[in-house]
Amino acid sequence: MPRHQSRGSATRRRPAAASPSDPPEAAQPPRIIGGELKGKRLPFTPDGPTRPMKDRVREVLFDLVGPAVKNSLAIDLFAGSGALGFEAVSRGAAAAVLAERHFPTADQLKKTAVDLGIAGCVDVRPGDVLLWAKRMPPLDASRPWVVFFSPPWAMFHERTADLMALIELFRQAAPVGSRLVVEADNTFDAASLPAAERWACRPLPPAMLYLLTTGAEPPADR
Repeated sequence: MPRHQSRGSATRRRPAAASPSDPPEAAQPPRIIGGELKGKRLPFTPDGPTRPMKDRVREVLFDLVGPAVKNSLAIDLFAGSGALGFEAVSRGAAAAVLAERHFPTADQLKKTAVDLGIAGCVDVRPGDVLLWAKRMPPLDASRPWVVFFSPPWAMFHERTADLMALIELFRQAAPVGSRLVVEADNTFDAASLPAAERWACRPLPPAMLYLLTTGAEPPADR
C-alpha cells in the first residue's frame, strides 16, 4: 500500500478547535471530506457495530493514495459506514465494492448510495469478507484497485492468520499498480504483514497506516 508521495510531503491540517458544545467526533456521523460529495454526512449510530475511521486519518490516507484513486476500483473490505468507499467515489474512483458482514448495516449502505446519487457505481456485498481468502468473488481487474483494510482493531490480534491471509490474497490478485491500505492500531506487530518489508508506514497514533503498491515489488516465488 503505497503512496508514491514521500511521507514528509503528506498534507497535514490542524483541526479546528472544538467549542464546548461540539460533540466529540466519535459521536458525530462521519462526513465525506473531499471531492464531489464533500461535506455529505453518512448515517451512523454511536456505539453501534461500526467504527468509522477518524476524519484526520482518512484525510492523510487519501493524501497518501493521491491521484491513484481516480478511475480505480475502490474496495472497502470492512465497510461499516462506507466512509472509505464513498470517499473514494467522491474523489473520482470509477466504482466501489463495499463488503460488510452486518446485514442491517449492509442494507443501510445500499440506501446511502441511493441517497448520495451514486448507486450505479456502488456494489454492496453482505457477508463475512474473511471467507474471501478461501474463495474470492469476481472483481473487475480491468483497472487498478485501491483496497482498504480497516477492520475492528481487535481482529488484528484475535483473527491475525485469517486477516493476513486476506491481505496476501489481495496482494497477489490485485492488478499491477493497485494500492493496498491497512489501518491498524499501534499495538499491531507489522512484521505479521505479508512481505512486511515492502510496506510503507505512516503513524497517526493511536492509528497506523500501512501502504503498498502492487507491481512495485519482486513477484512472489511460485
